[in-house]
Amino acid sequence: MQRYFLYLAYDGTAYNGWQIQPNGTGVQEILMRALATLLQCDTELTGAGRTDTGVHASLMVAHFDSPVPLDEVAFADKLNRLLPPDISVFRLRAVQPDAHARFDATSRTYHYYITTQKSPFFRTYRYRLFHKPDIERMNEAAAVLTEYTDFTSFSKLHTDVKTNNCRITHAAWTQVDAHTWVFTITADRFLRNMVRAIVGTLLEVGRGKLTVDDFRRIIGQKDRGCAGMSVPGHALFLTDITYPY
Repeated sequence: MQRYFLYLAYDGTAYNGWQIQPNGTGVQEILMRALATLLQCDTELTGAGRTDTGVHASLMVAHFDSPVPLDEVAFADKLNRLLPPDISVFRLRAVQPDAHARFDATSRTYHYYITTQKSPFFRTYRYRLFHKPDIERMNEAAAVLTEYTDFTSFSKLHTDVKTNNCRITHAAWTQVDAHTWVFTITADRFLRNMVRAIVGTLLEVGRGKLTVDDFRRIIGQKDRGCAGMSVPGHALFLTDITYPY
């Protein structure tokens, strides 16, 4: 068996997230069908993480094992011919047999886009606000995130993870254009719903409903009920995953 890392991107609009779902279609399922067709056998595919319903990825990494060596360029091209237009493979790489797309990843980066402009071209990739929030105050609050490790307050309830600890190394808002801002956050791992819950709570700070001290207190309370509402998934993108090799 030869293990391969698959680098891909997808528009999550039509999918119930990355993971195979009992009552919906996940990106993972579509890819496994295509792999099974090309390799002529059932093939397990393990992603670097999960994305929620409607969330996009400009970079996702997954691994699978092939019973035969593959021409990396030709196989990626064949995969793309089988995949729908909203999923694209752009690289295949042979790795060591014990390399793991999920457990070996050292960091992941997400982008979340907000805009105050109504546009038919933004409706599936931007979260529209009707008033400009206080970006400076939101950045003050975002900087607090790097001081903590337990993010229970921003985790979906009743998940099967063993710990809610994450190490956030970067969290900040930057301006894209006159009407659009992007929140960039990097961590070693993320909890389910974590980024959308953080953004929703930061927007409460931006609207003046919470202070920076309130935001700090919410983290310390370790209670999801104390944080803000989760923002919609359609404006969230998984954009980078790093490995030590």
